[in-house]
Parts: sequence; C-alpha cells; structure tokens
Amino acid sequence: MENIQKKKIISILILFLVLVIYHLLSHLFNFRIPCIFYEITGLYCPGCGVTRMLFSLINLDFYQAFRYNPLVFIILTLYIIYLIIKIIAKLLFKKNLKIPQVILNIIIILLILYGILRNIDLFSFLKPTKL
Repeated sequence: MENIQKKKIISILILFLVLVIYHLLSHLFNFRIPCIFYEITGLYCPGCGVTRMLFSLINLDFYQAFRYNPLVFIILTLYIIYLIIKIIAKLLFKKNLKIPQVILNIIIILLILYGILRNIDLFSFLKPTKL
C-alpha cells in the first residue's frame, strides 16, 4: 500500500516538474502546445485553458487562473479538500475513504455540460479569457 502512495507522490512531482519546465520554455522561447480539439473544431473543450490556469497558479494569480477555466479550478479545489479529509480520516479513524461512483458520474456530466455551454454566446463568460 505504501509503495502505491510513493508512486503517486513521485508521479505528481514529475508532473509538476514537467509543468514548470514547460512554463519556462513558454516564457523563454514562446513555445506553446495548442489544444488539438480547438484547432480542429474551433470549439472550446472542457479542458481549454487548463495549462494557462496552471501557469497562473504557479504565479499565484488565482483570479486569472479562475478566469481561464472556472470549472476545473473548482473541481481541483474540491479534490484537494477531499484529499485532506481522506488523510485526516486515515490518520484519526484508520478508514480509507473513496469517492462514490455517483459523484464521479456527476462530475463527468458537469464537464460535458460545461464543454457545451462555454461554446454558446449566452455563456461567453465561460470561455478562457485573460483579464
């Protein structure tokens, strides 16, 4: 069990390191990886703006991070809260909490609806924007 936790931590650290390197490359050489979905369709997917959101978080610009992708920002925040509660439950009560399947299904439905709504002019405030 501890071996799995170590692998998760190492994976997160590697992902963070890759993100920091990409952030540096994007600033030094104006290197960007475009959203393939947006390039092909011209539509915003539920994940459009996540890379810029993460860059804003690295720069501690939480407002701009929220503007790039509010739903993923909210889901990420709720997931961090869940992880904290899970750690506390494990330490205090020796119980391993899991996210119920119904909550995962609700998140998937929200992501699909968000992907649709952010491409409708009435909901243009959901598009990734820079202020």
